[in-house]
Amino acid sequence: MGSGADLVVRDSGNWQQSKLGATGAHLLLQTGQETQDERAFQLAAAQYLCHHHVAGILDQYGVNCVFDVGANTGQYARHLRRSGYKGRIVSFEPVSATFEKLRAAAEKDPEWQVHNCALGSEEGTSTIHVDWNTMNSLLPPSEYGRGRYQRFKKGRTEEISIRRLDGVIDEALKGIADPRPYLKMDTQGFDLQVFEGGGQRIDEFVGLQSEVAPLRLYEGSPAMAESIAAYEARGFGISGMYPVTREATTGRVVEFDCVMVRAEAAPGAAPSPKKETQAS
Repeated sequence: MGSGADLVVRDSGNWQQSKLGATGAHLLLQTGQETQDERAFQLAAAQYLCHHHVAGILDQYGVNCVFDVGANTGQYARHLRRSGYKGRIVSFEPVSATFEKLRAAAEKDPEWQVHNCALGSEEGTSTIHVDWNTMNSLLPPSEYGRGRYQRFKKGRTEEISIRRLDGVIDEALKGIADPRPYLKMDTQGFDLQVFEGGGQRIDEFVGLQSEVAPLRLYEGSPAMAESIAAYEARGFGISGMYPVTREATTGRVVEFDCVMVRAEAAPGAAPSPKKETQAS
């Protein structure tokens, strides 16, 4: 391991101070805490690093509108505000009871819009599985999902409306002189359909964030490789992968938060070379 990644640990009573390489940052741990629940520690650290990374991306790429798809009660938007993001947030949450909590969270923030609908590849109505806490989904649970989460064995359904991303983007960006939007998706297996609903207007987004699953919790959800390939085909490249959940017994990652950017959209980036067309 190179010196830039070394952990230098110093004991101070009941606390351990770990120097994180040459970053100038330090990690403060209660003695023995790092081994008491290693999995929980890793996931908490990954969540913190993901939020920190996204905040940096929004700043670097000059993002001024975040599409928060699958907003739940507004947890993601509140993280953005705590991290210093001051631009517009447009949140979408289809479940009625959850949406009321989202609306209450946003009511004092003039730059935070909320919409009581889902986004997908086709406009219309559908039913969503509810009472699954933060895991409400338009898709039924897979056999693996039912084995992992007891909540999937109960619950009910609710009729919701679905819109396409390319049908709401003009309203969302209204009044922004030079839009530089970012797309966050956390829709429990439905992200790729949200993305497909962007049509050609996906090209306007400078970055995106999607929950991708090596182990599928929902029937009909895409494999992780399929989702990433679809995003890459539209010009996005991975800038960070952060585990969301792991299996306790095996250590396998169930879901990742995948952060991606359109490299040519970075301020000061050289334009991408044009592809040569072959003569017929």
